[in-house]
Amino acid sequence: MSPTITKIESREFEYPLEDVGTDKHGFNLVYAPGETTTRKLFGVRIHTDEGITGEYVGGNSPAAAQYNIVAQYLIGKDPLKREKHWSECKRALRKYDRMGIGPIDIALWDFAGKYYDAPIHELLGTYRERIPAYASTYHGDDAGGLDSPEAFADFAEECRDEGFGGFKIHGWGGGDDARSLDREIEAVHAVGEAVGDEMDLMHDPACELETFADALELGRALDEQGFFWYEDPFRDGGISQHAHKKLAQKLDTPILQTEHIRGLEIKSDFAANEATDFLRADPEYDAGITGAIKVARMAEAFGLDVEFHAPGPAQRHCIAACRNSNYYEMALVHPDCQNTQPPVYEGGYSDLMDAVDSDGTVSVPDGPGLGVEYDWGYIEDNTTGSVHTYE
Repeated sequence: MSPTITKIESREFEYPLEDVGTDKHGFNLVYAPGETTTRKLFGVRIHTDEGITGEYVGGNSPAAAQYNIVAQYLIGKDPLKREKHWSECKRALRKYDRMGIGPIDIALWDFAGKYYDAPIHELLGTYRERIPAYASTYHGDDAGGLDSPEAFADFAEECRDEGFGGFKIHGWGGGDDARSLDREIEAVHAVGEAVGDEMDLMHDPACELETFADALELGRALDEQGFFWYEDPFRDGGISQHAHKKLAQKLDTPILQTEHIRGLEIKSDFAANEATDFLRADPEYDAGITGAIKVARMAEAFGLDVEFHAPGPAQRHCIAACRNSNYYEMALVHPDCQNTQPPVYEGGYSDLMDAVDSDGTVSVPDGPGLGVEYDWGYIEDNTTGSVHTYE
């Protein structure tokens, strides 16, 4: 008899980030001494009649809202038929961004690994078991942390000494006085001159720059310092194929796009139309491990690399099964405050800076499924009241 899904639980919880706040617009996380920011995530558990539970912690409120549309469909279904479920959920969520598929699909992969007593990367096809990592910073602040070009350069040197092979700037952006493009360009040169001969350097304005002209001006500074990639520069929201193709034509620094578009087809259009040099994938954002691996295989067919967004056990398994991926994003890091990892991991898994070995790599979990143990006691003790059960 095939296993059967009997119940799905989704539980919203919160956890604190100390000495972390937001910039003046309230969107970017920045160093803020004495402040505490509360972050919310979701714990998903898929129960089966085998007594094996598929689990995942992550996601956000818009994704969780979509569980209401697809979770009931899964009750009574075989959890091993991931490809079928992926296809049905993709159609069901066609009017939305389909991010609700991600956490559920990851939990189904976790179940499969536990069912077959194998880590997910083995089910996908293992290519490697250690992954090079880069340091991906918090946004620039004005609070004595990453508050100057020199501070970014000093932190890049610290990350180099910790073993990281790459360093990515999330700066201040451009536009008004608080988002001075001059300061952004100065940081590029300061970091490049400090560690450019020893590290791969990346820049991600996170769609802050106001105009194509600003994106071009900053990009030319990246060219001068030989940056590895240039990611999501300006206010198109990271979705315009035409604009990024034009930008790529005028710069030497490779463009990395597709974090903010959803789905295999539109990402393949970016590749086919030469609107990006690297593709971006994320198992949470891109309809799970199933969807993210489809993006990686598509990129390989185009002769392109795929870079996975954000840290996490699902990302590690995906990268472990890909030849055409360069780095693991250790985010967000800062010299004076913790990164954004939720305190829910038991058994030694970590996405803190010290998880990177002296050779600049992180390990891939080797236990069944995701290979991590979640502290459900912490999750339940910090539940916000948003709990949904489908059975």
